[in-house]
Amino acid sequence: MRNIVFTGKGGVGKTSVAAATAVRAASQGYKTLVISTDPAHSLGDSFDIELGPSPVKIADNLWGQEVSVYGDLSLNWEVVREHFAHLMEVQGIEGIYVEEMGVLPGMEELFSLSYIKRYNDSNEYDLLVVDCAPTGETLRLLSIPETFGWMLKLMRNMEKYVVKPVIRPLSKRIGRLHDFVPETEVYDQVDHLFSSIEGIIELLSDDSKTTVRLVMNPEKMVIKESMRALTYLNLYGITVDQIIINRVYMDDVDGHYFEGWKEIQKKYIEEIETSFAPIPITKVPLYRKEVLGMEMLKKVGETVYGERNPLDIFYHEEHVDIHKVSEGHYIMKLRLPFVFDNRMAANVTQVGDSLTVRIGNYQKGVILPTFLAGMKVAHAGYEEKWLAIEFKKKEMETATN
Repeated sequence: MRNIVFTGKGGVGKTSVAAATAVRAASQGYKTLVISTDPAHSLGDSFDIELGPSPVKIADNLWGQEVSVYGDLSLNWEVVREHFAHLMEVQGIEGIYVEEMGVLPGMEELFSLSYIKRYNDSNEYDLLVVDCAPTGETLRLLSIPETFGWMLKLMRNMEKYVVKPVIRPLSKRIGRLHDFVPETEVYDQVDHLFSSIEGIIELLSDDSKTTVRLVMNPEKMVIKESMRALTYLNLYGITVDQIIINRVYMDDVDGHYFEGWKEIQKKYIEEIETSFAPIPITKVPLYRKEVLGMEMLKKVGETVYGERNPLDIFYHEEHVDIHKVSEGHYIMKLRLPFVFDNRMAANVTQVGDSLTVRIGNYQKGVILPTFLAGMKVAHAGYEEKWLAIEFKKKEMETATN
């Protein structure tokens, strides 16, 4: 199954491009599902039909879905929420805080990831097109699996060290033990949710199956955010195989008022082409009417892809490069474009056989190959679009110092 994920700054038109891609693929005979993971859904508006939390058939070979986070919370997490809410009540905490205790930060992103994994496991469709939330939320989504790893440990430790020895005896004395949801039911649901996204980062970083397409407008703030997005996506090993510049004033747009705008856009388009090369770049014009409904979406799809197959992978690059300098001396390079240009400091921490690389507000754990696990990070710095991390054997590092 092929996955194409669309993201970009809010308001750049990524939903329209995602919908147009789905229409194009479906017209070529691919069984296609396009889903929106943006809480502010506009996918149904793009098709000019009403979509729901389950796939709705739009046309031949084409289905659409708007993920319902609140429905998923009620269906898949209610037992856990009730359990932890009761623990708080026993401690005298009441009101709205009790209701919120069992809903952990990032639950929306977690359920969105579970849908991507579920559809890939079922192989029901040839193509999954994902219309993501604006870039900030999309990038937070990628960090969720690692974040929830330690949250799960926290929840289990809370049960082991707080609930059983302290709260449960107290609850028994005041006669409220019967209110507890059975532990097995609670943790079965927790484990089920986490198992539903197991391997999701591997799926998203496998560019034979999944690529991201960045949609942007030729505007300064949009370009800067897209640069940061590309850096963070590279941090997670996720490939961007196409840049789509949307709402471009074309040469046939006349009038003195638009001449200034065309010149501004021309400058920024040149910057995009220089900065994001060699990723393929496609320009989509600002149409004379709104991109709504099947006919306009077909027109956008034709512009974006021409004679190309939307399911093709338009660009591939290696995100990690390791080479040997000498015996006991290696350099690992992580491709992180625009880090230096955007003054985004990188922090590298080594713990045992793993690295934690933090860029801005995002971090990624990297498991080291066996031959590097016994070495120590000697230095880390930027080389053009790469973060170069130097490893040396511990005895060599000691001798150097």
